[in-house]
Amino acid sequence: MSNKKNEQPVDKNIEKDNMSILESIRKRTGLLVGIVGLALVIFVLQSLLGSGASIFGGSDEMTVGKINGIKIDRNEFASRVENQLNMVRQNRQTQDIDDATRGQVVEYVWNQYVSDLVIKPQYNKLGIMVGDDELYHKVVMEPMPFILQQISDPQTGQLNPSFAKPDGTLDPNKWKQAIQSVTGDQEKAVLQMEEQVAQMRMGEKYMALIKKGLYVTTAEAKASMANNSTQVNLAYVMKPYTSIPDSSVKVTDADIQNYYNDHKYEFYNPETSRNIEYVTYNVLASDKDLAEIEADAKRTAEEFKTKPIKEDSAFIQVESENGVVTIQDFTKKTMIIRDSSIFTAPVGSVFGPYNEGAYFKIYKLHGVKSIADSAKVRHILIGTQTDPKTQQPTRSMEACKRIADSLIVLLKDKKVTFDTLVKTVSDDPGSKSNGGDYGWFDENKQFVEPFKMAGLMGTKGNLSAVQTQFGYHIIEVLDVSKTRHDSYKVAQIFKLIAPSDETNQTIFAKASEFAGKHNTGELFDKGIETEKLTKRIGENIKESDRTIVGLDNVKEIVRWMYTAKKGEVSVFSLNDKHVVVKLSAINNKGTKPLEDVKDLVKLKAINVKKAEQFSKEFTAAGNTVQQIAAKLNLQETTMDDFNLSSRNIKGAGIDNILSGTIAGLKNGATSKVIAGDNGVFVVQIKSKKENPSPMDEKTVQKQLEMMYSTNADQNSFTALQELADIEDHKGRIE
Repeated sequence: MSNKKNEQPVDKNIEKDNMSILESIRKRTGLLVGIVGLALVIFVLQSLLGSGASIFGGSDEMTVGKINGIKIDRNEFASRVENQLNMVRQNRQTQDIDDATRGQVVEYVWNQYVSDLVIKPQYNKLGIMVGDDELYHKVVMEPMPFILQQISDPQTGQLNPSFAKPDGTLDPNKWKQAIQSVTGDQEKAVLQMEEQVAQMRMGEKYMALIKKGLYVTTAEAKASMANNSTQVNLAYVMKPYTSIPDSSVKVTDADIQNYYNDHKYEFYNPETSRNIEYVTYNVLASDKDLAEIEADAKRTAEEFKTKPIKEDSAFIQVESENGVVTIQDFTKKTMIIRDSSIFTAPVGSVFGPYNEGAYFKIYKLHGVKSIADSAKVRHILIGTQTDPKTQQPTRSMEACKRIADSLIVLLKDKKVTFDTLVKTVSDDPGSKSNGGDYGWFDENKQFVEPFKMAGLMGTKGNLSAVQTQFGYHIIEVLDVSKTRHDSYKVAQIFKLIAPSDETNQTIFAKASEFAGKHNTGELFDKGIETEKLTKRIGENIKESDRTIVGLDNVKEIVRWMYTAKKGEVSVFSLNDKHVVVKLSAINNKGTKPLEDVKDLVKLKAINVKKAEQFSKEFTAAGNTVQQIAAKLNLQETTMDDFNLSSRNIKGAGIDNILSGTIAGLKNGATSKVIAGDNGVFVVQIKSKKENPSPMDEKTVQKQLEMMYSTNADQNSFTALQELADIEDHKGRIE
């Protein structure tokens, strides 16, 4: 956005010829020249994926879903996903895409379809538009932030000089000329930029209308103030439904049917899903595997001893798990090796292998250095960055290093000050206000190790760049203590304790045997009981889900669930386990049939019977908490200073009916017998005091309105989705 105070005079004709500029954009083809090229291509690809796409009809097998009756063509959807994945590959400079990233991309593309077919029609209904003047202003005069980002240096964040004034802000004249100069066969590039701006502006206007309609009444504000400031002293007696066994209560089929008929809303399913039951066969290393891995680790340790330290990195890369080279600095307090002889051993000594968790670990002492007991540093963080919507990286670790190295050169040449870079470049909001200063710390400070050691091992005035999981830190050592102690540089080799192929096949054979013998729902349940296995449950699994409680990377299981019949059993191999799965329920959108929820309904009907029985006992026992507690040998529970805004009640847990009863009772009153969520109870209000609120009514109103406004964006989107007719089968393309 341009800086109004510093900007140079702008050609007056700019505002006048906006219509002609936009018309020119529409008629001409091509891509912005110069440095804009690649950045805009990337943006345009993103925009293409998110724009109102053409949607083809077709058979259900060739669709990934329906949105308000419009079929989403499977091939078109897959193509858009692949285009987006190619862009991720380009940004990450790798061809490898993990399942998690792929799932995020699929979700992103699907949400764009939902936006086009559910949200954008709302704009038309409300007459929300973006005129040419407004569009021109947001594209040319004061471009939206995402446009400025695309024409800025990704490493420094500085606007490209081709479009900037001397003070670094946008020059609309230069930017207009660049747009007018587009040529070639990439007309969509500029058109999509224009479309993206228009959609974003309409979205902003739509949300503004919603937020303007959010109003908190004085009654709501008063109720909130009362709930937060009212303190209640109370006593209650409760008989939980769990106090007697379910088998002691008899319910008929008619009781179950009646409860179901009266409470169908409890069993409404807002979307299609599946339930499963499953058992796992964990794939663990056998004793034979363990012996072989240990023998290999011992061989590695002996060879490690013969290697010169300068060759260790290459050796570790070959021998250690995943080829990760690990050479770290430790002190006596932070040392991870438990062999204290390392503190007196000569450099080059090798220790291990030690069986530590999932690995056999081997250590080699690389050196000993004296470090300060404490240090004072300041830093500039060049952090890795991720798009909050797509969760895709926008700045890699490699890019962070390049930026950090270049800034250190500038600092050493005194072409820029540390204070200036902290304010303009650092991605650490917690230290920006104090110049990046983290004060004094010692080795016990909970800092990431590379950051900590850069200070403790440095000397006053030292300037360095270190990598952590957050990015690259440019660290200046401001001061160090005079007292020092030793730090040990240790190289580590990790040998994974993993099962052999033979072990894996043996365990898979066991899982397959169980699945073969117990291949129906009834046999599956009997088999679990007979073999004393642990049954696990996964509920409400959607077709697009890629995780199930206790399981990861389950796309094959999910795909099977949506083609299998209820009661079918199958076996699947995951990374570290084999899983035998039974499809226990098919939950179609709408009210679940009684047969699918009969067990749950029966429990509810039993509690109704218990409530009737307990209520009669309470009524016969007396009218007060004390009488009922004494007569029925129940505990009287007292609770002081209960806040009405709280739902958790001592001894009773979260019981909405109980909480509501307390809120409605007057001072000194005793309730009637109440059948709550968890049991039957009677409650007495001993005292009820409303303390003065620290805030006035208008302040509370504003706070509540702000809270509603903050949640409006996501809640509005969710509400529109719930009102829409959406069938989501996007899992079919994976």
